[in-house]
Amino acid sequence: MPIYKIFRTPEWEQLRQAGSTTGAPVDVADGFVHFSAADQLRETAAKWFAGADGLWLLACDPETLGAALKWEVSRGGALFPHLYRPLLISDLLWSRPLPLGDAGHVFPPEIP
Repeated sequence: MPIYKIFRTPEWEQLRQAGSTTGAPVDVADGFVHFSAADQLRETAAKWFAGADGLWLLACDPETLGAALKWEVSRGGALFPHLYRPLLISDLLWSRPLPLGDAGHVFPPEIP
């Protein structure tokens, strides 16, 4: 099951151009790249990206991220995936725009 990262367009463009990133400003400040599991993604979008347009949804296979991926207790005691190395463009399964609709962000159909 993939894990997901939401980026604003400038963060996504930086990853595309450089081939790697240490993440958004919050990731850099915390020392790891924040991800969400599929069942956490909508809450993450609502909490941290409410009303934001120009977002990108990135999917990664956690198995390919190796030992640098840690599942750690975070919001509400839930385990969240955190990547303790730069995110590489080659880590991505796919990337898609995450548009803002009338009722919030419009997720791909495979996101529950």
